[in-house]
Amino acid sequence: MTAADLATPRHDWTLAEVEALFDLPFMELVFRAASVHRTWFDPSEVQASRLLSIKTGGCAENCGYCSQSAHFDTGLKAEKLMDAQAVIAEAMAAKAGGASRFCMGAAWRELKDRDTPKLAAMIAGVKALGLETCATLGMLTADQARQLKDAGLDYYNHNLDTGPDYYAEVVTTRTYQDRLDTLRHVRDAGMATCCGGIVGMGEARRDRAGLLHALATLPAHPDSLPVNALVPITGTPLGDRVMAEGAIDGIEFVRTIAVARLVCPKSIVRLSAGREGMSTELQALCFLAGANSIFVGGRLLTTPNPGEDADSDLFAKLDLRPMAAADRADAA
Repeated sequence: MTAADLATPRHDWTLAEVEALFDLPFMELVFRAASVHRTWFDPSEVQASRLLSIKTGGCAENCGYCSQSAHFDTGLKAEKLMDAQAVIAEAMAAKAGGASRFCMGAAWRELKDRDTPKLAAMIAGVKALGLETCATLGMLTADQARQLKDAGLDYYNHNLDTGPDYYAEVVTTRTYQDRLDTLRHVRDAGMATCCGGIVGMGEARRDRAGLLHALATLPAHPDSLPVNALVPITGTPLGDRVMAEGAIDGIEFVRTIAVARLVCPKSIVRLSAGREGMSTELQALCFLAGANSIFVGGRLLTTPNPGEDADSDLFAKLDLRPMAAADRADAA
């Protein structure tokens, strides 16, 4: 299969085909991914998002990587939902720092109807600043998805986390189908989806292929596809395991980025968590292989992220520039 063939989005990928992409010689894989990337995007443009934890800690889910789970002792203090004006102030600072999308994350198993009015005020306020809006609030009902859409929410993030065969090793308090149902509600409401996963949690390559196969065979490919490298947190089962066994190999991570670009060619592929521990050279390989989005700002939800100066230096060294909103719309 040539790069020209892969440039056309398809939804009938088999797991065997996705695994075969992972098994390509590295140089060939990156070349194909870079070629497909150039079909849909300017390779020198990178979309910048800012992520804020608007409700930290105390989550009822037992995701084995997460510092915010109430099931694990990570030293994180649970906090209440932030006030809308405080969130809007953070969004103003994010825009001043170069972000074009503002993402709001709450450590919940699911959205409660009582919190929807406060969230609607946040979304409307951020939207009024001229920023794209994104939220990750756990599972949604169809009605809640419509309410968020009506409030002006552009994107909803709900990751699959990993492939279906490895899923039970990561979380048992919600099912894979629960996640797929929420994504369906988001699509049906007319919002864009932000959906990807985490690699480096002790999974095998086949599980990484399983994740990307699940994403590539959704009724609509994710509009944004974040690929996170696990940031191990002491006190979490998967974090403790990775600290004992070692992180994912950098080249294998780049392979994952490249395959994501090939199977979801029009998606914004975000190089997400884990950049703080990546060299400039490794990040450059990720951009070459098809990544074209990052989170900016010195912190994600609860983990470190490169600061503004580091990213300015990264963009200058790699001759990158922020992606314009029109370019994102054209790709989507």
